[in-house]
Amino acid sequence: MSKTKICLAIDLGAGSGRVVAGIWDGARLGIEELNRFANDPVKAADGWHWDLDNLFQHIKKGMALAIKKYGDAVVSAGVDTWGVDYGLLDASGKLCAAPFAYRDSRAYNMMEKAFQRMPRDKIYQRTGIQFMYFNTLYQLLAEKNLECAERLLFMPDLIHFLLTGVAANERSIASTSQLLNPATQTWDRDLIETMGLPAKIFGSVVNAGAILGKLQSSVAAEIGAPHLQVITPASHDTASAVVGVPAEEPEPVFLSSGTWSLIGRELNQPAISGASYQAAFSNEGGVFGTTRFLKNIAGMWLLQGCKRAWTAAGKSITYDELAAAAEKSPPFVSIIDPDAADFQAPPDMPRAIAEFCRRTSQPAPEDCGAFTRAIFESLALKYRLLKESLVRITARPVDKIHIVGGGSQYDLLNQFAADSLNCAVVCGPVEATSIGNVIMQLCALGEMGSLAEGRAVIRRSVETKTFLPRNIRAWDDAFGRFQKVLSS
Repeated sequence: MSKTKICLAIDLGAGSGRVVAGIWDGARLGIEELNRFANDPVKAADGWHWDLDNLFQHIKKGMALAIKKYGDAVVSAGVDTWGVDYGLLDASGKLCAAPFAYRDSRAYNMMEKAFQRMPRDKIYQRTGIQFMYFNTLYQLLAEKNLECAERLLFMPDLIHFLLTGVAANERSIASTSQLLNPATQTWDRDLIETMGLPAKIFGSVVNAGAILGKLQSSVAAEIGAPHLQVITPASHDTASAVVGVPAEEPEPVFLSSGTWSLIGRELNQPAISGASYQAAFSNEGGVFGTTRFLKNIAGMWLLQGCKRAWTAAGKSITYDELAAAAEKSPPFVSIIDPDAADFQAPPDMPRAIAEFCRRTSQPAPEDCGAFTRAIFESLALKYRLLKESLVRITARPVDKIHIVGGGSQYDLLNQFAADSLNCAVVCGPVEATSIGNVIMQLCALGEMGSLAEGRAVIRRSVETKTFLPRNIRAWDDAFGRFQKVLSS
């Protein structure tokens, strides 16, 4: 057994961040959270931005706590974040402006501007990426700081740069931009030129598991870690979560369940076709040359929005209590489209859900349990719709799906997923993103040599829970109703 090594996963979501210790004893991997902190966008005169300075202070605090507890056993660190958002550096390596948050409205009308320069279907053929208004491509078309910019770095790249002084774009995060060619795994220079974007800001693309180097001297002195190396994990959080899927089968089907739900299949090569274009699936970068063929849909965002509204109204209730209340509520009373425009950023999520139900000639939920059940059932029905698209496009059956991330801890939603999908659902780990982050660091350090080896470690290290389908006929009937709601 090798000496214990500690790899730090710096895992940032669009709501909170944390520094997690991955504890590797040579056979099994343990996870310990060291520092959790809020990550809320800040409103400025020109829109919503991320507070990068504040995030970096929290990250350094977490790293210092790790050094204080584990000392020289801490050997590496790597950062993963949500996709698409970026910062621009000037010639001196300073930010031109604070990074914008993807839900800012500046890019709302930029897709049409892009399509005037290159047809929509051609953009998809070149990038294989689902069209969303906040993709980096459209943010850059709204960008006012391009003249000062010498380099574009995505959020995890920026933090790696602050840690090491090395500027590099990791492939999985770069693939979310809709500017990367999935076949060549490099920037699509023709697309960049056609869009009128400065070619010089798009620098080197590195794979997950690249060793960027040691900490800058000032950072190393501050946290007490002169020998720690910074290693790129799969820097898009979903890519790290997919690494963290404890699958034995090749090309596993996965559902990363968090604020967003991302359902897809790991493939050995991109799948770009007329069918994938019509179904709006993405071909995002994975590790070891794989492709994450997936679609991004609404997830726990709907329940989070409801909970915020109820808390603001003075009703304090936990997610576990909401799930328990949902289990007692009658089934299939209200069905919604989780991806309806009504739910993108409403000021009052329960009201938006109620109005959607009334508009589609359904009774509106009347209490917290009914709202939660409507959200869970509707998500499970949307999963089924995407499973059918996935089977059709890839010409491969689906008899098992792995659910990882925060949503995997809700047994009621997991059972709904098994019932709706009519297949086995294997749930866990909840901490898939941090685990996947650490696995790629360990690969870079020579502790394991392949994705299959890493997943074997995960299976030895974590417990999962399997749900099997039941009550299939009722879900078949509900799916028919769901399809009518989508077309109404």
